[in-house]
Amino acid sequence: MNIKQILKKMNIKPASYFLYGNDKAKIKYNIIDKLPAKDSKLILVTAITPTPYGEGKTTVSIGLADALNLLDKNVVLALREPSMGPVFGLKGGAVGGGLSSLIPANDINLHFTGDLHAISAAHNTLSALIDNHIYFGNKLGIGEVVFPRTLDINDRDLRKIETATREDSFIITAASEIMAIMALTTSIKDLKARLGRILIGYTFKNKPVYAADLKCIDALTIILKDAINPNVVQTLEGTPCLVHMGPFANVAHGCNSVLATKLALKIGDYVVTEAGFGSDLGAEKFLDLKCPILKQTPSCVVIVVTIKALKSHAGEASSLINTSNVSSVQKGLDNLTKHIENIIRYNLNYVIALNRFSSDSPSEIDFLIKWAKDNNHNLEVSEGFVKGGEGCVSLASKVLLLCETKKEFNKLYNYDDSIENKINIIAKTIYGASKVKFSKKALSQIELYNKYGYSSLPICIAKTPLSLSGDAHLLNRPSDFELVISELKPSLGAGFIVALTKGIMTMPGLNETPLALSMKISNDGKKVSLK
Repeated sequence: MNIKQILKKMNIKPASYFLYGNDKAKIKYNIIDKLPAKDSKLILVTAITPTPYGEGKTTVSIGLADALNLLDKNVVLALREPSMGPVFGLKGGAVGGGLSSLIPANDINLHFTGDLHAISAAHNTLSALIDNHIYFGNKLGIGEVVFPRTLDINDRDLRKIETATREDSFIITAASEIMAIMALTTSIKDLKARLGRILIGYTFKNKPVYAADLKCIDALTIILKDAINPNVVQTLEGTPCLVHMGPFANVAHGCNSVLATKLALKIGDYVVTEAGFGSDLGAEKFLDLKCPILKQTPSCVVIVVTIKALKSHAGEASSLINTSNVSSVQKGLDNLTKHIENIIRYNLNYVIALNRFSSDSPSEIDFLIKWAKDNNHNLEVSEGFVKGGEGCVSLASKVLLLCETKKEFNKLYNYDDSIENKINIIAKTIYGASKVKFSKKALSQIELYNKYGYSSLPICIAKTPLSLSGDAHLLNRPSDFELVISELKPSLGAGFIVALTKGIMTMPGLNETPLALSMKISNDGKKVSLK
């Protein structure tokens, strides 16, 4: 349906939005405070540790929202914007799949309303102004620059570069600090303050230099003034969806914007959102970094699992992944169990969503259902890909039931804990590490951050999404492993300290046969295929 009809369904008046054609729009963020408060329920979708076969969190999120809509519930989706890096690389788009998809899919996966381009432009404007300041005399005495450049494409050759001024590097836009800032900001005023706190480097006397010192914050904000407004699109079944901001969950906090979620909570009685990768990454960061700003915690968590993923974690060969093997499913349950324990640690209601594939055998599905029942876990089969909302009605009904049970949220750690202690708590409690090792560089950085008063910030650990550990090759539920913290970077504008594990990359590279090589467009430009 026309996006105006979706906006009318959301009770958003024309003065509060501006259109991007007939199928997408932006809602002015400043209406949030004008809308009355509601006792809305927040539903978080997470998953087990990702595998090459795809678990389908977004597909389940969309199917669940459509199912709630079918049950006559006032529901709004709140999801992240895709990065063009994965779209043109290995992972592909992020608009769901089958009958549980967002539209207009190609627009959302590509330029959309220009938000990521605005972030890249603002970020690189700051980089240019830093170098310009140094070129024209360097009155601030900047001796070391720690703020990189950015690009929303996977390009390993830009990980280290040399300009006429200095050595530099690029990170992907989804991992940039300004992306994180935009995802966590609450207003233009807050945005300006956060941009001003960005640590751009240190003086020759080792004193911190901030973006505000360059007196360019208004210029950066002008570039971002439209991007701050949440985007609205719809599912194939006409459920409203706010798609806004897209920080990666392995190197950033992996959640859509606070503004979009707040707006959704003011409009809908039920809000379905997701956090990137598994509970060890996106969900932990959603709960520890986003919820304190949002001032609301989930009423229910949906943990997405697939039969293929369980068998993959059991070490099943890819050539046999579609062959029925109950014992392999059973072995892979260790990974699922750990993610369940993580959600229980926060004292949250949860339900397992088995995202069903056509290759799943009845014996494998029956085994998983019986296992869940025997261990007192809620589990529902999700068939949103082939059936849309109708395929997720049982899941939606269970979510509605669980949302009525109130629980007291348990924080994982206190912000006032030491940096080392916070990292240890995350690593040992959520990942299952036996030990955390800090490099000499990381220890010296911690000492410096303590000196400058950064120690009370929360932690955002950057690690591989492919394992609960820091080693992508350790599948299922690794035990007795050491997590190595190689360095730390203060993301002061976002409001957290990033702890990078050994080997993590903030600028991905393309795979040997990226999806870009198989994309097609007709000669008249009317037919586009991103697959």
